[in-house]
Amino acid sequence: MTNTRWVGLIALLVAEAMNLLDATIVQVAAPVIHADLGGRTADIPWFSAAYTLPFAALLITGGRLGDLLGRRRVFRIGVTGFVLTSTACALAPQAGVLIGARAIQGITAALVIPQTIGLIRSSFTGPELSKALGTIGPVMGLAAISGPLLGGFITDVSSWRAVFLVNVPLGLGVLALAHLLPESRSPQRPKVDVIGTILLTASTALVVYPILQSRDWWLLPAGIAVLGLCLLQQRRSRGRLIEMSLFAHRGFAPALLTSTLFFAVMSGLTLVVVLHQQLTLHHGVMRSSLALLPWSAASGIASLVAGQWLVGRFGSRLRYAGLGVLLVGIVAAASWLLPGLAIAGVGVGLFTTAFFTEALHRVQPHETGSAAGLLNAVQQFGATLGVAGFGSVFLHHPVTLERAFWIAAAIIVVTVGTAHLMRSPRSQRHGHAVPAPASTAR
Repeated sequence: MTNTRWVGLIALLVAEAMNLLDATIVQVAAPVIHADLGGRTADIPWFSAAYTLPFAALLITGGRLGDLLGRRRVFRIGVTGFVLTSTACALAPQAGVLIGARAIQGITAALVIPQTIGLIRSSFTGPELSKALGTIGPVMGLAAISGPLLGGFITDVSSWRAVFLVNVPLGLGVLALAHLLPESRSPQRPKVDVIGTILLTASTALVVYPILQSRDWWLLPAGIAVLGLCLLQQRRSRGRLIEMSLFAHRGFAPALLTSTLFFAVMSGLTLVVVLHQQLTLHHGVMRSSLALLPWSAASGIASLVAGQWLVGRFGSRLRYAGLGVLLVGIVAAASWLLPGLAIAGVGVGLFTTAFFTEALHRVQPHETGSAAGLLNAVQQFGATLGVAGFGSVFLHHPVTLERAFWIAAAIIVVTVGTAHLMRSPRSQRHGHAVPAPASTAR
């Protein structure tokens, strides 16, 4: 029985890694996809954003559906949909069809990812639970490191279409093992907030669209207004998406803003480096992917070291060290790309581990699911904004790679300020080993 539980855990970890691999692989292959399918240059950021946008907007709803209908059932449905939409992406005859398929793929991912933590908690107890949760970080780190390399290699030796077909055998393997997972659902009967979901999705789309297109700017204030309406509706809704009590914690709202800014820089810079390598320097896709190796490798190693030793010793103070190292790396990368990216990667690994520990340590048990889901959602929203903003500026305006890094540095300076607002006297002295959301390693 014990071995069965650990084999089931493999299915959950592969599903998590599959989602992260899909995002990073496609970012590397995006310019090649555009060259093959044609269409507008503005379509390039959409190959990534069309996936992360619905994924971000529907993550919390996906978690609610698992609570209501059964986490294993929703997990299976989501993985099946992910396999089918991956196949549709591989067969797409034109850019518009691919973007549509990517959007549906993002919806299916939003059904998969929120179930993993709940299924792990249902499968393990006591010390085994800590060990099982502890496997998430290293697996995500490995996926983050291998994603760009795998994307470059597959595209170089085969075709960009094979990038999406990688998900098919992985997804089928997950489905073959899914029967080993226990079925679980919330002891209470949560309601699915349809109105809240619609408002949240609409506000996200209205904010991101004009940034991606570099036009129709009137939609941006409309999106902010709809977001305000969504928050007002959440305060009054009985089956709300978000536990509004989270915002009684002084540091939680700044944590959401910090996550948005930080992951906007991470995803935006990754895309800009790839675009610069392929569209400006005319390097091949494999060489372009190797340019990201110092960043992702250093991030994975630093994250492991921070989680094992540094957070417990230095607590949330490690956030400032991480942001400081990241800022130094970004500034250095403006002149010396590869060494700067390696330094920046160390900062990423140090910051993310300490950040999620601090963001979740004051959350009450009944708020944990909502808090983790919301942090995951704003993480993906920040990644979408980063791809939209940095990609749009790089493609539509005469902005050099160096200037893009200086813009990123300015955003990180702002992020230092928002991270400071998260502080609490207790967390400055002690590290709190709270499991981070499952997708922290993006």
